[in-house]
Amino acid sequence: MRLGVLTGGGDCPGLNAALRAIVRYGHAERGATVIGFADGWRGVLDNEAKELTIDDVRGILPRGGTFLGTSGVQPHRIEGGVERVRETFGVHRLDGMLVIGGEGTIAEAVWVSVPVIGIPKTIDNDVCGTDASIGFHTAAQIATDLVDRLYSTAESHDRVMVCEVMGRHAGWIGYTAGVAAGADVILLPEHPFDIEAVCRRIRETVVLRRSFAIVVVSEGATPIEASMLVPDYPVDANGFPRLGGIGSIVAEEIGRRTGFETRVTVLGHVQRGGSPVAFDRVLATRLGRDAVDRAFDGGWDVMMGLHAGRIEPVPLAEIQGPRTLPPELWQIPEILC
Repeated sequence: MRLGVLTGGGDCPGLNAALRAIVRYGHAERGATVIGFADGWRGVLDNEAKELTIDDVRGILPRGGTFLGTSGVQPHRIEGGVERVRETFGVHRLDGMLVIGGEGTIAEAVWVSVPVIGIPKTIDNDVCGTDASIGFHTAAQIATDLVDRLYSTAESHDRVMVCEVMGRHAGWIGYTAGVAAGADVILLPEHPFDIEAVCRRIRETVVLRRSFAIVVVSEGATPIEASMLVPDYPVDANGFPRLGGIGSIVAEEIGRRTGFETRVTVLGHVQRGGSPVAFDRVLATRLGRDAVDRAFDGGWDVMMGLHAGRIEPVPLAEIQGPRTLPPELWQIPEILC
C-alpha cells in the first residue's frame, strides 16, 4: 500500500498529531509507504514530496501547525492542474491520498478524480459530516481564555470590551467562547444583528448589573440590512473575502451610540497557534489511524468523522455546505434575536 498525505487550507493545532498517527500506524505497524506532500495540494502539483518515516514524526505530537506546511492552492483552478496532480499520482504509484483539511481541501479530490480519504480539520468547526474538526477545541479554549482576561481590564476602567474571534460562515468559536466566558452580547454569522438592540443590551448591563460589558463578535457576523456600514473586504487568490474588521466597526458604533468608552481586541491568528489541547490530540490520532484502516479496506472517497463518540466514514458526496450552529444553540438571550 502506497499512501500520499497532505495538510491543506489554514493551519491549526492537531495537524502534526494526525500526521504522526498516520505514519506511526500506517508505516510502522501496517507496512505502508507514506509519501508526504509539502504545502497541501501545491506539493502534489509540483511533485514536492518525501517518504515519511518514524524519524520524521518523532516528538511532534504536542507541536502546533504542520511540519509538512500548508496552502489554500486548488489544482482545478489552475490551468493544467488536474493533469499535473494525476501525473504525480502515477510517478509515486499511489493507491490513494489521505487529505487532512477543511471542506475545500477535501472536495478538491472530487475535481481531480483521485482516490481520497478525508480527515476534517478547521478551527471554525464548519465541516459537515463530523461533530468536531481537528483544531476547534483548542481554538475555542484559546478564545475563552483571552475573553476571560478582558474582564479584569474592562471592570477596572468601566469599559465596553469588544472581542473579535474567527468564524467565517459558522459561529462555533464565538458561541463557545462567549457562552463559556459569560459575554453580555454574542454576534454570529448565523444571525444578522441589530446594532440598536446590541446598544440597548449594553446600556441595560451597565446601568442595572455592572459598570462594564463584554461583546464577542465572530469575524463573519453581519448587521441587518441598512442598519450600519460593513467592511468592503478584499478577496484572496481563490475569490474568497479576507474577513476581519467587523469588531472595530461594532466597537465604534457602540461608543458613538451609547457614549460608553469602548475598546476592541482582535484575536486573529493567535487562535490557530500553539499546542493542541488533549481533545484535539486524541481526535487527530483516532482519525489518522482509522483513515489508514479504511485505506487498507479499500474504502475510498469518504471522510472520516466523529459521530456520537465513534469514528465513522461519510461519503464525500454528502459533505456539502458549511456546518453552522443550529438554531437551538444560538437562540439564547446573549445572541440578540
